[in-house]
Amino acid sequence: MIIGLTGENCAGKGTVAGYLAKKSFSMLSLSDIIREELAAEGKEATRETLISRGNELRRKFGPGILAKRAAAKVKPGENFVIDSIRNPAEAEELRKLECFALLYVTAPPEVRFERMKRREREGDPRTLEAFKAIEERELRGTDPAGQRLLETFKLADRRVVNDADFQRLYDTVDRILGEVSAKFKPARPSWDEYFMNIAREVASRSNCMKRHVAAIIVKDKRIVSTGYNGTPRGVRNCNEGGCPRCNSFADGGRNLEECFCSHGEENAIVQAAYHGISVKDGTLYTTYSPCLMCSKMIINAGIREVVYNAEYPLAESALRLLKEAGITVRRYSPGNGGRG
Repeated sequence: MIIGLTGENCAGKGTVAGYLAKKSFSMLSLSDIIREELAAEGKEATRETLISRGNELRRKFGPGILAKRAAAKVKPGENFVIDSIRNPAEAEELRKLECFALLYVTAPPEVRFERMKRREREGDPRTLEAFKAIEERELRGTDPAGQRLLETFKLADRRVVNDADFQRLYDTVDRILGEVSAKFKPARPSWDEYFMNIAREVASRSNCMKRHVAAIIVKDKRIVSTGYNGTPRGVRNCNEGGCPRCNSFADGGRNLEECFCSHGEENAIVQAAYHGISVKDGTLYTTYSPCLMCSKMIINAGIREVVYNAEYPLAESALRLLKEAGITVRRYSPGNGGRG
């Protein structure tokens, strides 16, 4: 979940952010991005310099620039709270992130003015009238690169009225978290997608000059062996000149008997045998459909299912042999729920 916070000055956005931080939300603030810019220039971060520099950044790089920089810091698989959203373009930019909800934190101006007085910051307005006058200018800004608070508030998914004690505020936030978390259910990959993605990652270890292929063998949804194509153990890697055929870029399907490289499926099966692990009744995921030699090994190893991503050019007879042996053969299809 990614919770964005917007609201008037002294409405309690920081309090909400701190409460979410206690619930393991990582904190980001668009104001902190401006502070980083000011610190790099040796300038003091005051309310005026923050507003001025923020407007300058929006004019130079676009009204959503602060949100873009914050979004770049969001890590997958973590909950984040992002504070100080003051321009509608920032809210729209953050909506591109998965599971984003914008909260508008507000309170009556009289309540917020009393809070501002208690913090005793130099430069803050001394009267309620001055406080309201400054806020009115900020709320109704029309500069596309400036603070456009009223337009930003209208984009909020939830409104949080913070005019009482902390406990009531926390109860409100808890209720909203329950509503938002029920709405956002990030899709999990299917088992086929999960294992095929791992097989693709294993293929990145291949040292073959012609094609990177990998296979993994799974039993009870647990990986028991992996293999990628390349020269045998103790032999120079293919990409170091270890296989003359691959390094001469021979025509596909010709002179295969001269190739020094073992195939990904072959290595997955052999590695399991090397470590004394049974692959009987397992499922083999491979980035390319197996060749005839590997298909014979798959049959004799007792593997019961083969899932492949792309078709190998010379695989027709191999696939026919696998099916004749009673092995289930499927082509991976992400557009069909991961099952083809």
